[in-house]
Amino acid sequence: MIPIVAIVGKSNSGKTTLIEKLLPELTKRGYRVATVKHHNHELEIDTPGKDSWRHKQAGAHTAFISTPRALGMVHSVDSDMGPVEIRDRFIDDADLVLAEGFKMQSVPKIEVFRSCMHAAPVSAGDDNLLAIASDTDLHIGAPCCGLDDIERLVDIIENQVIKTVRPDIIVRVDGHQITLKPFIHDFMRNALQGMLKALKGCEDARRVEIIITSKN
Repeated sequence: MIPIVAIVGKSNSGKTTLIEKLLPELTKRGYRVATVKHHNHELEIDTPGKDSWRHKQAGAHTAFISTPRALGMVHSVDSDMGPVEIRDRFIDDADLVLAEGFKMQSVPKIEVFRSCMHAAPVSAGDDNLLAIASDTDLHIGAPCCGLDDIERLVDIIENQVIKTVRPDIIVRVDGHQITLKPFIHDFMRNALQGMLKALKGCEDARRVEIIITSKN
């Protein structure tokens, strides 16, 4: 399972700025990072009048926009989606998801706190709080780092989140993820890993896809 870390804090605390600083350090250490930004209000993601917008207006549930350098997706949803659901449905080729916002979600968090702007952190007492990045020293039960102490923050993410995730196996049937009991999960993972190690080119595989298509 791809781990998630939410960067939380009150409005204008510097969440986006911190993510911009974390990404180069995570990338330098060899991690592929996906990001998710939460927006509290209705937002027109697509551009009215453009071809992809016309596809959606005509009834497409999902519209992809493909260019030589990037791929975009506009997907209809019935309700606000959290980072776990977004990860499970749409992200399968990253080592980490950095989510901006989502302070009410039960995922590991780093809070950005500026004493000159706010009276108290929003995550005090949250068991999921990994650390706080602040312009002042705080004692709230989690490490307090400076706003520019990026290496230490990434060390915390790496040691407490990324490296604690065990090798995982995900089974999707017709697009729906299937919940596996621990015994089945471990049996399938160990059996497949054992067989793949005997195949040339699979010795150091990080991500494996096996697709079985029914003849019926």
